[in-house]
This record gives sequence, C-alpha cells and structure tokens, in this order.
Amino acid sequence: MFASRGFRLSALLATLVMTFSLVAVDTAEARRGGSFGGRGMRTERTVPSTQVSPNATTPVQNTMTNSNAAQRNTVGNATNPARPGLFGGLGGALLGGLLFSGLFGMLFGAGFGGIGGFLALLVQVLAIGLIVAFFLRRRQQRQPAMAGNASANSYRYEAPPNAGSTGFSSRPRAGAEPRSSASERAGRRDEVGVTDADLSVFEQRLNELQAAFSSEDYATLRKISTPEVMGYLAEELGENASRGVRNEVFDMKLLAGDIAEAWREDGTEYATVALRYESRDITRNRATGEIVSGEDRVTTTTEIWTFQRQNGGPWLVSAIQEA
Repeated sequence: MFASRGFRLSALLATLVMTFSLVAVDTAEARRGGSFGGRGMRTERTVPSTQVSPNATTPVQNTMTNSNAAQRNTVGNATNPARPGLFGGLGGALLGGLLFSGLFGMLFGAGFGGIGGFLALLVQVLAIGLIVAFFLRRRQQRQPAMAGNASANSYRYEAPPNAGSTGFSSRPRAGAEPRSSASERAGRRDEVGVTDADLSVFEQRLNELQAAFSSEDYATLRKISTPEVMGYLAEELGENASRGVRNEVFDMKLLAGDIAEAWREDGTEYATVALRYESRDITRNRATGEIVSGEDRVTTTTEIWTFQRQNGGPWLVSAIQEA
C-alpha cells in the first residue's frame, strides 16, 4: 500500500504543502496595515527595546524600501550584506539537497537512505519541516543588540500627572528616569541629537495622522507622511470605503515615549520612537453610523513610529509598527 505510486504522489504533495505553508509564515503573520513603511537601510532590522516597548520589535513587514535601500548601500562605497535567500549559502545548499533528495526519494520508493514504510515517511516529513523552520528562524534573527540595557540607552519621557499638555514632557513624573542632555545622548542610540522641538513634532504628527485618517483627509496625510506610508494609508482608506465603513480614532493622549534610535543616511535623518498612547478606536457603518468594530472606550496602544527628514526639512512619518 505504502509503496504504491498513488501514495507516493500524495505524500509528495502533502510534504510540499507543509513546506510552503511554513515558508508562508514569513508574510502571513504580518497584518497589512499593522507594520508598514520604511526605515532606510534599517528597514530589515529589529527595533531596539526601550522602557516603553521592552521587547525588541520585528522588522517592518510591509515595505517597498528594500530594493531602494540596497541601491543606496553602494553610494559612497558603503556596504551592507544582501539578505540571504531561503536556500542561500552552504546551509541552504544542504537544506535544498536534503529536501529535494528526500522528496524524489519518496516518489521513487527510496526515501532517505532507502528506508521505507509509513513510519519512515513521517520521520522524513518531520525532519524536512524542522529544518525549514530552523532556517526561517535564522533568516528572521534580529541584528546584534546594542550594548547596554534599555534604561541606560533610551531617551525617555513620560506625561506629567495632571498636566494640561501631553507627550514628551520636560517634567518626568516621580520615579521616572531623568532626562538626558543632547551631549549625553550622543554616541548612544541617538546619532542625530534629537531636540525638544523635534519631540514636539513627533507628538504632533501622531495626533495629526490619526485625525487625518479618521476624517479621510488625504491632503494632510500626504503632507505629513512619506509617499510610501501615504500609499498604504490610502489603500486602507479605499478598502474601508469599498466595505462601507469608516475607521475613527479620537480622544488621543500620548502617555510616554522613548527614542529607540536615531541615525543619518547621507542627507536623510531618521528617528525611531516608541509611543504609548490612549485613544478611542472604532469602525462605523458609513451609512448608519452604527459601530461595527471596536468599542467606544479608551484603550492603550504601544506602537513604534519612525520619522524622517531630508536636509533639515520637516519630519515625515516613514513607518509605523506594532510593538
């Protein structure tokens, strides 16, 4: 029975389905709209942890920056290794050889080393799955962590209690880590020297983008975000309109923020910031106003926002990631 051609073909098909489903995990887990945009040459790196976002954030999942960043790596003799493919390198060659020899071995009755029988088939399928999963994990490994812990390297702010304004306050609440000066931040994660004025702009962009998205204000979204981010937001707004719904985010209040890292690439400056804020996030039926998703109550959200500016121009939202 197990040696029949039909069974071998079925086993081959099942193994292929399992293998490619494991490969698909790389993109299937990324919800479109939840992690999108670009962080220059750091788009494919994890975001360092901070006190606001204590876990390292995975690289941006939905991006069109990869090819552009790779081209920029050649400017000024800068180098950045290309992202290895699934079957790249010596390990990939071994994996590819094992995978395909095993598959064709099952098809022609040999299997791995000629071992037959149903139990051997299961062992072969399991071995292939474990090897593929191992290399997928290696592929997604984060970049080496920066020296020191989050509390030593982050630039942290918290909204003062009972204050009229929110956001990156110059008066941290009791027990919060003291603010660092620009000179103290230099050489750590902040290579740009982010100022208080910049921090105010980041908070402003957070409120502006949420308000513009809720009101479907394409002009404002285009003004405060990069073309790539604008493209993702416009796509999501278009999908909402086609489904007859509108997403509304209001009652925004920034609670705390950390600078995860800030750096320069040629004439462009980037700042990646962990933001924790309160808001009401609901989706309504456009015709009736009925709430179809979410609850009309205040919830707390932590996200990673990246801003960029060119040659001293205005800061633009260039990426948003779920923490």
